[in-house]
Amino acid sequence: MLKASKNTGMLILLLVIGSIFGSLIGNALEEFVPFLSYGQAVGLNPTTLDLAALNITFGFSLQLNIASIIGFFIALFIYTRYLRF
Repeated sequence: MLKASKNTGMLILLLVIGSIFGSLIGNALEEFVPFLSYGQAVGLNPTTLDLAALNITFGFSLQLNIASIIGFFIALFIYTRYLRF
């Protein structure tokens, strides 16, 4: 049971890292390959919960572009090919 959660954690970490690196590469190569930086923002607008003594703000935003999706799938390939235990 512990091994399955460890694999899931590693998969999520790799997918996040792959998406971040893909996005960085897409932004760096935007001048040469403009379609890599095409994308959309997906998420929830920030909402504030005011409890007099405590203010909590909830929000989520994800900027997806072609390069980050490519990085996501490369990370998924690396996980399935090399790191699956």
